[in-house]
Amino acid sequence: MRNAIRKNRKLIVIGVAIILVLLIGISFAYLTTTLHGEKEYAIRAGSLGLKLEEGNELVLEKVIPIEDSEGMSLNGFNFSLVNEGNIDTDFTIYLDDMELSSGETRMPDSAIRYSLIKNSVVGNADNLSNMGSNPNRVVDTGSIEPKQTINYTLRIWIDYDATVEEAGGKTFKGKLRVEVSQYKEEKASTMILNNLTSGSTYDDGEDTFITGEDPNNYIWYSGKLWRAVSVNNEAKTTKLITQWNISATIYNPENQTAFENSYMEEWLNDTTVDGFLGNLRDVDKFLVTDAKWDATMNSGSLGSITRPNGETTVTDAVGLLNLYEYQMSFTGTTYGEGYLNNELQWWLITPDTLSEVWQVNSLGAGETSGSITSWTPTGTSGVRPSIVLREDVRIVSGDGTEENPYRLEGDNDKDLNGVKLNTRYSGEYIRFGEGENNLYRIVSHEVEGLTKITSIEPLKENGVFKTLTFGDEANYSSTTTIGTFLNGEYLTSGNYITNEQVNMIEDSTTWYLGMVGHGENYKLAKYVDTNMTDYTTSVESKVGLLRMGELMAGQFDYYYNNVEYWLITKISVSKLRTIFLAGNGASKSLFALHSIKPALNLKSNVIITSGDGTKNNPFTIELG
Repeated sequence: MRNAIRKNRKLIVIGVAIILVLLIGISFAYLTTTLHGEKEYAIRAGSLGLKLEEGNELVLEKVIPIEDSEGMSLNGFNFSLVNEGNIDTDFTIYLDDMELSSGETRMPDSAIRYSLIKNSVVGNADNLSNMGSNPNRVVDTGSIEPKQTINYTLRIWIDYDATVEEAGGKTFKGKLRVEVSQYKEEKASTMILNNLTSGSTYDDGEDTFITGEDPNNYIWYSGKLWRAVSVNNEAKTTKLITQWNISATIYNPENQTAFENSYMEEWLNDTTVDGFLGNLRDVDKFLVTDAKWDATMNSGSLGSITRPNGETTVTDAVGLLNLYEYQMSFTGTTYGEGYLNNELQWWLITPDTLSEVWQVNSLGAGETSGSITSWTPTGTSGVRPSIVLREDVRIVSGDGTEENPYRLEGDNDKDLNGVKLNTRYSGEYIRFGEGENNLYRIVSHEVEGLTKITSIEPLKENGVFKTLTFGDEANYSSTTTIGTFLNGEYLTSGNYITNEQVNMIEDSTTWYLGMVGHGENYKLAKYVDTNMTDYTTSVESKVGLLRMGELMAGQFDYYYNNVEYWLITKISVSKLRTIFLAGNGASKSLFALHSIKPALNLKSNVIITSGDGTKNNPFTIELG
């Protein structure tokens, strides 16, 4: 049936004027293009002079499944974004679904391919589903200066591999929507609180806490998505916590629950490439480096926790939320409904007793998601670091939503075309890989000049997470089961990455095979002792896995969307560390079946060609 469809090709030529909104209709049987006259602008503030100019005549060939090479040769829709005002304007262009006519069935995004040309820079062919899902399909986002024009060509075609069941007789209709925002730069503490809806804050006399199920308190900083937790009433500083578990690590040895001098404090404030603080951007510019973290012991229960009295306070640049701060986040809701509940398991800074530390429960912990339980500090739980923004940090764009988080002055780079990837920051997103495995994140720059990256989630095959045993040997190598796959099929099959991307990977780098037992320091994953005087056992290969306690070795989605995956770190001579669905660490036999999250080092001459490193607008890259 598919071959019959492909042989019956037609040429359709339609004149189209694209003024403010573009309506596209595609099916196997016909193509419709209609002028839609509604304005679709959401204006934040300021004097605006932004418009979409008229498009050209459209020639669209072969409205049946075609190869990418044919789709990339289509004339496409031409449109321009013009800033006729006198203020820099941040914008996001969306492609939204439109209502279908009676009798029509919507074609799935997975059956549609697209390519975008921006100011003569040709984007790769990609599935429409990778734009995001309606109503958050992002065509492009960025900033446009006064009197600047950005020219686009959008090509859309039906995937060559689309089946009749997916696309036969079905229709896709969409329109362009532009959302823009112009800011007078405001201090973060002021803007965050002023833009919250009524009832989304609680002032306890010292801090104003943000509360509720999903307030607009998202912030993008240094490659990571954060939530604003509170604003200090006197200092006007703003406390943040990461939205997701950045890693998983051990708190401290048995019966040592104090935060001060713990492995946890050390990891959070480690200024080397192995720790959290060492991978944050311009720390002195953004952070209160001598912030006070109240780690006073508390054995109460949620709903009855009073503000800690400061009996045990630690001074650090990075800390964790305490039990009281977590409780305040769901004021007016129940604990399972507050915005800080990300369905994962993660440490708090508050000890329950001299032998256990509080943590937030996940859906899989045998308790209600968002509740708390105390746990031995030798356990390996998820980590959501907390920082305090300086009083003078300003917000320059965004509206605080997850799709459009606040951006901070000095961390909102615009034109990064030609910039080396090895100058960028841990957590930033990269378009890398093929099909459903095409998004990666920067881990660190562990090897000088190189950029270590990992997939945002374990590898999938036809929508299902791929699983493998680790192999017969606990020491990773390119000859173990998982190592053979990563340095063989992963690189050569074309199912996971392209040949061009294979050439971007450094041919051989060092992978550290340390052992971290219960209650031991995260540094032992890489070094023979905690003084970091020498490296542990290692192996050379092109592709490897993340270590326990390494950045991005956590979960970045909700519990039921996750899967357990292998780490490269041993817990014993016969067991390996894994990251469980809840974001906590686990240990498994070499012969267990778990998923694979590849890690690799990109060469020093890899450059950025477009994007800003956010999830909605990841970097595209090439060899420079």
